[in-house]
Amino acid sequence: MATLSNYTLSSIPGPVSEPAYNRSRLTEGIVHFGVGGFHRAHQAMYLDRLMNAGKAHDWAICGVGVLPGDARMKKVMDSQDCLYTLTVKHADGTRQAGIIGSITSYLFAPDNPEAVIEKMASPAIRIVSLTVTEGGYNFHHVTGKFNADNPDVVHDLQPEAAPRTTFGLITAALARRRQRGLAPFTVMSCDNIQGNGDVAREMFTAFADLKDPELGEWVRGNVPFPNSMVDRITPVTTDEDRLTAVREYGVEDAWPVVCEPFEQWVLEDHFSLGRPPLEDVGVQLVADVEPYELMKLRLLNASHQGMCYFGHLAGYTYAHEAAQDPLFARFLLDYMNKEATPTLEPVPGIDLDSYKQTLIDRFSNEHIRDTLARLCAESSDRIPKWLLPVIRTNLERGGEIHRSAAVVASWARYAEGLDEQGNTIDVVDRIKEPLMAAAARQRQEPLAFLSNRQVFGDLADNELFIRAYSEALNKLHEGGARATLGSLASQP
Repeated sequence: MATLSNYTLSSIPGPVSEPAYNRSRLTEGIVHFGVGGFHRAHQAMYLDRLMNAGKAHDWAICGVGVLPGDARMKKVMDSQDCLYTLTVKHADGTRQAGIIGSITSYLFAPDNPEAVIEKMASPAIRIVSLTVTEGGYNFHHVTGKFNADNPDVVHDLQPEAAPRTTFGLITAALARRRQRGLAPFTVMSCDNIQGNGDVAREMFTAFADLKDPELGEWVRGNVPFPNSMVDRITPVTTDEDRLTAVREYGVEDAWPVVCEPFEQWVLEDHFSLGRPPLEDVGVQLVADVEPYELMKLRLLNASHQGMCYFGHLAGYTYAHEAAQDPLFARFLLDYMNKEATPTLEPVPGIDLDSYKQTLIDRFSNEHIRDTLARLCAESSDRIPKWLLPVIRTNLERGGEIHRSAAVVASWARYAEGLDEQGNTIDVVDRIKEPLMAAAARQRQEPLAFLSNRQVFGDLADNELFIRAYSEALNKLHEGGARATLGSLASQP
């Protein structure tokens, strides 16, 4: 049995491809914060693809972990020379496995923040990229402004403080480059947030302004923050995935990655010090990302929310179980066709009808085994960005909102913490306690869940929304998830 490493790379016996390039000759041009499964199935995969084509050998990735939980990734990456297996699972059961080699080092910031700062200050680093999740941008979820009261931010703003946050580390590196007369790197967000580059610009310049107003002005005027849209379903790695690597590939990989065949990356072509030739491996380089990201957020991401709470309440465990249920599939397509699509502008080069059917097909891929629990997590970050804009737009235009309101109601019912079989639900959310406390009161106070202004703003004051939401919540309480979906199917 071979433990994955540079030493064993050429002797792995299984049907798995390996890097066709000499990793020892790569040089790092990118520092990436947040080396999770998605990054390794997406950005790192695209770079590996380029490297296998003999390109971008000066764009290898140095990964960085900031959170305490990233210590485990540090241990794995060090033990495996930053190599890992990526398995693409097709709907027909076939698999394609390859070893990805584009990440060549990994730094754990809490152990040595100076090493992380100095790495980014190196002239070789031209892009600093991010997959730190919505919560990693530290903005207030109603005002959208930078949260300067975050204790770690308060610490990082102190003179001579060793940075704890992504903001502190990246800003310190930019300040160092400025002092040395080096051009700034590009900060490239790859997170699932509308206008992710714009959000990153606002948050990082806000931090820089607080740290040093002159530096903040320099960042604002000189650092590019391109917007992007990223898409690939990448479920959490399981023990079964690790066993598969051993059984089928003959390799011991402590943290393999599995994903669906679909991949998409739409990227604003705005960089200060160049970029890899990503267009050569399928990345769409465009002037305006917004039509693509709204399509994805309101069709794919909001549809995930549309099936996860209903599905969990009905007793399903996996996304494919819900998506393969005709009742759920019809509900999702009705939501997409009648509520989400009317809020979208035309998307260049995309057939929306085909895209929507592709989503149902993707959700139905039973080999991905994406859990509904994963899709249900951190809803207070997701629903306000993915679904509530659809509701607000349709309310403004006199459009349909019954299905969108029902999704919000299904979240409220889910937050009660018990499914329809009486099983406990493990609610995962940054504001779990107030959400569950409100949900616990809603059988007596039907609008209790909507009273959270941080999440819903003034939406709870809208009579049309309240009526549609209340109808759905009542039906969930009286008849359950399937009965509620059935009643929605009769809506025009």
